[in-house]
Amino acid sequence: MRAPELVGRGWLNTGGTDLRLADFRGKVLLLDFWTFCCINCLHVLDELRPVEEEFGDVLVTVGVHSPKFVHEADEAALRAAVERYDVRHPVLDDPELTTWQAYAVKAWPTLVVVDPEGYVVHVAAGEGHAEALRRVIREVVAEHDAKGTLHRGDGPYVPPPPAESELRFPAKAIAHDGKLLVADTAHHRIVELVDGALTRAFGTGERGRRDGVEPTFSEPSGLTVLPARIAEQVGYDVVVADTVNHLLRGLDTRTGVVTTVAGTGEQWRDGATDGPATDIDLTSPWDVAWWEPAGGVVIAMAGNHTIGLFDPVNRQVSRFAGTTVEGLLDGPADEAFFAQTSGLAATADRLWLVDSETSALRWIEPDRTVRTAVGAGLFDFGHRDGPAGQALLQHPLGVTALPDGSVAVADTYNGAIRRYDPATDEVSTLATGLAEPSGAVLVDGELVVVSSAAHRLERPVPAARLVSGDAHQVRRPTTDIADGEVELVVVFTPPPGQKLDDRYGPSTRLEVTSSPPELLKEGAGVGTDLTRRLVVGGAEGVLHVVAQAAACDADDAEHGACHLIRQDWGVPVRVTREGVARLPLVMGGLDEASLEKHDSAGG
Repeated sequence: MRAPELVGRGWLNTGGTDLRLADFRGKVLLLDFWTFCCINCLHVLDELRPVEEEFGDVLVTVGVHSPKFVHEADEAALRAAVERYDVRHPVLDDPELTTWQAYAVKAWPTLVVVDPEGYVVHVAAGEGHAEALRRVIREVVAEHDAKGTLHRGDGPYVPPPPAESELRFPAKAIAHDGKLLVADTAHHRIVELVDGALTRAFGTGERGRRDGVEPTFSEPSGLTVLPARIAEQVGYDVVVADTVNHLLRGLDTRTGVVTTVAGTGEQWRDGATDGPATDIDLTSPWDVAWWEPAGGVVIAMAGNHTIGLFDPVNRQVSRFAGTTVEGLLDGPADEAFFAQTSGLAATADRLWLVDSETSALRWIEPDRTVRTAVGAGLFDFGHRDGPAGQALLQHPLGVTALPDGSVAVADTYNGAIRRYDPATDEVSTLATGLAEPSGAVLVDGELVVVSSAAHRLERPVPAARLVSGDAHQVRRPTTDIADGEVELVVVFTPPPGQKLDDRYGPSTRLEVTSSPPELLKEGAGVGTDLTRRLVVGGAEGVLHVVAQAAACDADDAEHGACHLIRQDWGVPVRVTREGVARLPLVMGGLDEASLEKHDSAGG
């Protein structure tokens, strides 16, 4: 089908020029539908960098930013995020999801390839599509080179002027030996502050993963101090969540030596989760905390919605909680659902955590039972105080235990510090007007806040008050589905030159659940077929769909390169008599049935 026009509020990274679809005629256009809260979208930004470099003279990537949270629709916040994540292509600001709906997108991230004549030729949702994109782009380039419709040369990207500050988008801070250690995230280093002055830096400031006395990091985030008895055994006293490297690093603050202690540097997509620490893939570790009841360092594994555990003495990693399904479900740790856990705080009897994508404050008990204090699900958020069951947060990234047994929450997208008191089960607001607070630390009894988007640490004066309103829901269009039987179809076509890899058993996997659980009368569970008969009932809810497929080079069965594609959808649905009886979700390729319907309707 013909690609719809690109419509939005404006453009970033173009030097002030507004672009239209016609401006990309003659180029291969790759649309990346993303939102900056989404960890999967951030993974795709990194996956695309080598593809963009390889096809620099024929490919133009455009990030279509279609926000989930209210804060993400703020133009200044988007501009900051484009800098924070080093986005080096034009970005269309799509706050009303106009272009999102025109392309019938159903999930973040979604990639759409448009050929030089303006036709959609490939759609892919989720992560792990880099090699598939290479094959599709090569095929499109060859075809249009032969037709004479391909134009080589530079694209419309114009880098913004560089910004300088002592800290750049700091993420977390901890107190250690009378000093503050801060993850200076966009500068790819850990810095030491004494009385607010920077006294030492661990890391050269370059992006990398080198160990030793001149180490490099890639967007480090969480930090935790090991107990002295453990530090003496292992030879380092601080563990760093090196987020974009998918690693844990050990830092000896006495010598400045950094050592990789967990992770391989590859992002986990499937396979082993337990074993020798440096043999197990991690995925975007966002925060870490030593928790005595667990006997190790708990890891907020934001990238696959799980909680990990690192034993530094025995050098082992294991899964501590979660299933990889993104959602909000309490209960036994191995059955609970999490949603991009981004902050941890340990006390003697609770491991506090914040799940950013469900705007939730939760905790794990020593018996590994998961409970929720604040949060309603993937699509409900806001700024409301009062009884915890009615209170609302917006994409919190940090939590700090306070001496009185309560916790302070870095309510990031509300620009606020919130307080939850377990004794009263009440939520209040301590401070507002902060620039994307992502963490906080107690210093001499005073809360020091990491104001990430202001590039500094602040000591806000507590101004305890109640905030009564501001409830929001994600504005994603709801899909109307039929009451009764619905056919769920996950569309996946291997890219050119590849075939499904069934050498060791089924090459695909599909897991379906729902919130609330009673939405699905039949069809929940795990299977290997990408088509599933569902029976639904009730009024509305969310279908949680996790799909993956393995594909290998078709011309070399023994030595060909293999790739695992994975995507999870949270599809808001409403059950109606007029709803559709077929629900297609495109993981890779094109849904021909939907295209035929679109074309016959004059789309």
